[in-house]
Amino acid sequence: MPELPEVETTLRGIEKALTGEQIVRLQVRESRLRWPIPDDLSERIAGRCIVSLKRRAKYILINLEHGSLIWHLGMSGSMRIVDGATKLRKHDHVDLQLNNGMLLRYNDPRRFGCLLWAEDALVHPLLATLGPEPLSEAFDGRYLHKKSRGRRVAVKPFIMDQKVVVGVGNIYASEALFLAGIRPARQASRISRARYEVLAEQIKLVLQGAIARGGTTLRDFSQADGRPGYFEQQLTVYGRHNQPCRQCGHAIRNKVIGQRASYYCPVCQP
Repeated sequence: MPELPEVETTLRGIEKALTGEQIVRLQVRESRLRWPIPDDLSERIAGRCIVSLKRRAKYILINLEHGSLIWHLGMSGSMRIVDGATKLRKHDHVDLQLNNGMLLRYNDPRRFGCLLWAEDALVHPLLATLGPEPLSEAFDGRYLHKKSRGRRVAVKPFIMDQKVVVGVGNIYASEALFLAGIRPARQASRISRARYEVLAEQIKLVLQGAIARGGTTLRDFSQADGRPGYFEQQLTVYGRHNQPCRQCGHAIRNKVIGQRASYYCPVCQP
C-alpha cells in the first residue's frame, strides 16, 4: 500500500494545481470506500476555495476556508490531475472539479481509501491520537527510547505503531532497522538510547531518500502524473529473502513479526 513517501509524493504532485482554486463540484461515481463518502459532501464544498494542502501521516488534507477534506489512498488508491476530456479508467471513483476546468481524479481498485469531511481535521478521531511526524524535530532517538520503556513488543511493530510515530510502514521499517544494525524481533525496551539515536536518524534518511526518488514502485503505486516511483531498486533487505546481503553477503532472512513479513540480515543485525 502507499506509505508515507508515496503519499508525500502524491501531495507534491497535486499541490500546485489545487492551491488557490475554487471547487465547482465533487462527482462521486462510487461512494462505497472504506467508509461511505458523505452524501452531502459535494454541497458542503461547492464554491469553496482551496487554501492549502498538507500531509498528516498517510492522510492528505485539502484545507478549505472552513474545514478540510481528509483523503486516504488506502491499499491501492492514486490521484492524478486531468482535464475534463480525459477518458475515464476503470475504478475512477471520484472527481474533484475545479473552476479552471481541471479535475483531481481518484482511482481506487480495492476501495480501501477514504474521503471524509471535518471542520477541524486535526481533532478528527482518525488523526487526534497520532504520534509525531518522523521528519519533524519532535522525533528523535531520545523520544523513541522514552516511549519504548516497559514495552515488550518487538522493535519493528513498535516503530510501525502510528501512536508512537506516524508513517513508518513495513517497507521502510525493515530498511531503517537494517541500516541501524538492529534485528526487527528485538524487544523494544531492551534497545539503548544510543541505538535508538541511530535508528531515528536512519528512519529519517530512508524516508527522505524514498521521497526524493518518488516513492516505492510496489503493485499499483504511481505518482500523481502517472509515473512510477523509483525507490524499489534501492531497497537493501525488503523483498530480498534468500538473496545475498549487500553488506556481508549472507542470505537475507524473512520472519513474520506482528503479522508482517520482516526482512533482515542475521549477521549485520545481531
